[in-house]
Amino acid sequence: MHRLGGVGLAAFDRQQLSQRSFAELSSELSQAQVDLLHAQLDQFRTALVRFASTHRDSIRRDPNFRHAFQQMCAKIGVDPLAGPRKGGWWAEILNLGDWQYELGVQIVDVCVSTRERNGGLIEMGELVRLVSKLRGVAGGVIAEDDVIRSIKTLKPLGAGYEVIDVGSGKKMVRSVPMQLDEDQAVVLAIANQEGGRVSEQLLVSRKAWMPERAKAALENMLLRDGLCWLDDQDEVNGVAYWVPSAMHWDE
Repeated sequence: MHRLGGVGLAAFDRQQLSQRSFAELSSELSQAQVDLLHAQLDQFRTALVRFASTHRDSIRRDPNFRHAFQQMCAKIGVDPLAGPRKGGWWAEILNLGDWQYELGVQIVDVCVSTRERNGGLIEMGELVRLVSKLRGVAGGVIAEDDVIRSIKTLKPLGAGYEVIDVGSGKKMVRSVPMQLDEDQAVVLAIANQEGGRVSEQLLVSRKAWMPERAKAALENMLLRDGLCWLDDQDEVNGVAYWVPSAMHWDE
């Protein structure tokens, strides 16, 4: 009996020893893999920084190159244009994070300065044009994509900045905290197609609306929201409405 017990204890000790050995080996392998991963990430980071540093001017000035660079980084979970709090070493080494915030400030400048005439709603192409004019030649070319990204950084301000799709590939930027209803979205889409002009008759013929619905939608935009102007001397219908955010301005 003692002999069998001894064998059993020895086997148990060997099993415990084997388990500790496997655990130590597993730990060593895991640490080696972690070390290798860190080394690879360091190499990748160095290569990415070198690429971005070499092409920094192109990234800042060429919207197509910038978009391609952003897409490449997005696939690996890196945001090269994030601000100092989010971008960390990007903002410190490449100074690209400040570019995004600078653009955001310029967008706010244009939106606020045009709010009196458009009620806080501006067509995307018009916004890009006015911001580009504000930046000047030295500021480089910006694209719609850049504006959309910057507006996302303005969201925490709670000022209502938002990109709105009004159909047919048209986008508008809202800079006041209000919610557009479906009828207003339809009016904006038609106004964009008509150079800013819209009327009750146009809504009735294009959308098969009842005259009462068309009148209510336009009067709400005029009196409640301040998004359009009344033209009571329209040559076609006598009365029409003009949506400034859908009009093109020469400045």
